[in-house]
Amino acid sequence: MANVLTLKKSNCKNCYKCIRHCPVKAIRFSGNQAHIIGNECILCGQCFVVCPQNAKEIVGEIEKVKVLLQSGEPVIVSLAPSFIANYEGSGINAMRKALKQLGFHDVEETAIGATIVKNEYQRMLDEEFRDIIITSCCHSINLLIQKYFPRQLEYLADVVSPMQAHCQDIKRRYPNAKTVFVGPCVAKKDEAAHYEGIVDAVLTFEELTKWLVSENIVLDKEMDQDDNSRARFFPTTGGVLKTMLNARPDYTYLAIDGVENCIAAMEDIESGKIHKCFIEMSACVGSCVGGPTMEKYHKSTVKDYMAVSKYAGTKDFEVDQPKSVELRKTFEFIEHKIPLPTEEEIAAVMRQMGKTRSGSELNCGSCGYNTCREKAIAVCQGKAELSMCLPFLKDKAESFSDTIVKNTHNGLIVLNENLEVQQINGAARRIMNIRAASDVMGDQVIRILDPTPFYNVLKSGRDIRDNRTYLAEYNRYVDMTVIHDRESHVLICMMRDVTDEEAQRERKENISRHTIEVADKVVEKQMRIVQEIASLLGETAAETKIALTKLKESITDE
Repeated sequence: MANVLTLKKSNCKNCYKCIRHCPVKAIRFSGNQAHIIGNECILCGQCFVVCPQNAKEIVGEIEKVKVLLQSGEPVIVSLAPSFIANYEGSGINAMRKALKQLGFHDVEETAIGATIVKNEYQRMLDEEFRDIIITSCCHSINLLIQKYFPRQLEYLADVVSPMQAHCQDIKRRYPNAKTVFVGPCVAKKDEAAHYEGIVDAVLTFEELTKWLVSENIVLDKEMDQDDNSRARFFPTTGGVLKTMLNARPDYTYLAIDGVENCIAAMEDIESGKIHKCFIEMSACVGSCVGGPTMEKYHKSTVKDYMAVSKYAGTKDFEVDQPKSVELRKTFEFIEHKIPLPTEEEIAAVMRQMGKTRSGSELNCGSCGYNTCREKAIAVCQGKAELSMCLPFLKDKAESFSDTIVKNTHNGLIVLNENLEVQQINGAARRIMNIRAASDVMGDQVIRILDPTPFYNVLKSGRDIRDNRTYLAEYNRYVDMTVIHDRESHVLICMMRDVTDEEAQRERKENISRHTIEVADKVVEKQMRIVQEIASLLGETAAETKIALTKLKESITDE
């Protein structure tokens, strides 16, 4: 399959919206990035349409077409009939005028090829008497059958698509011409690349609009009428059937749009419940007017249908019908299946996702898969990651946070902005002698704590951190932190019980105070003793001096 859808990795935000909308789950996730699985993808373009980050890109071919225009050979556009809905108010003549300014030789309607294809379908019904015929106009439906319902390939009409039939017709009339298809479809790029030599390039309406804008070309609001244009109905649901006039009474004719509905129909065919039926299948809801490169701008399939219906005529285009053999197209089975894992492997992944019993299998679809078992199989096949299960991640995160909250030595209380208790852990309950969390859940915080700090934080917008507080009613000291989480609209109170630290501090202070008092007494006593000794020493020295003086005098007299 041609690589027509690419991914801008930097834009992919791992939201899983693409896998939720992919009807065949052809997207795998690795390294938190989505990757399109080419041999499983049917190019319906839904991932491109729904991606909120525009991470999916359609490979452009404007430069390729410019090279064709510079080749000197006539380049003719085959314009899909849904153009009338995409470019409201501009008929084929207005489109031809604008595209010729880009350098194209001419512009024709793909509806001419649709007429050729319709005629071949009618011949098959009239002459071949097939049991079931499924139209082959939609390349995405062709890929769906080739990849997922190979046993129904025999029912797929072996006829070229209108795009191919028209481009073949152009090249018969202009042997050296190059053909460029312009339409609302992603899959047509792959069809053109796979069946070489028919369509030389494919542009989407988005690409054409971008090109016209870059060249400052404005489409004229000019409508034209051609009653020989019934095949313009082809891009609408049931449009093929509207062009087929000779219905066989023994056949059931029905139109089915949307891949999911087409898959359901294929399953019915596979079960053998359907016979003698002509089925028009379209991958897009509303058929081609709901194509992926229209859908981002045109949301009303009813309005688009009315635009096509108003523009379509009541008679067929006049065409030179080729021989049936020239319209033949073969469809081969495209192998894509990754081997299914064993039951043991599936069970092991289910256990890792916490799906150990049927009650834990929510089958919520948030990962993109319809059931937890399908998700487990995708994990085994390397297409999905365990982390894609949001309930699993939520339970894991809650279990992790609950383990921390329950086992921390710090008290934790969570309040809403009305100061009502939303959560309280065991450590906080022990600090405040609360028997069970249910006793205070939903109550005003004033019932258990002074609300002043919480009011102050709400009013001032400044958090309180490590403020030592005495809880008199509980006879405890705590270091209190109060934080306002504005995004979650909650107040978080953390309390570290420092009662023992405070008691030890008081004991140390008492010891220090007592030591100082004792020291003061000792110093005072010592000072008295010193003074007494000094006094005694002073008296003794005086008496000694007197005695020695008298002795000196007596000796002198002698």
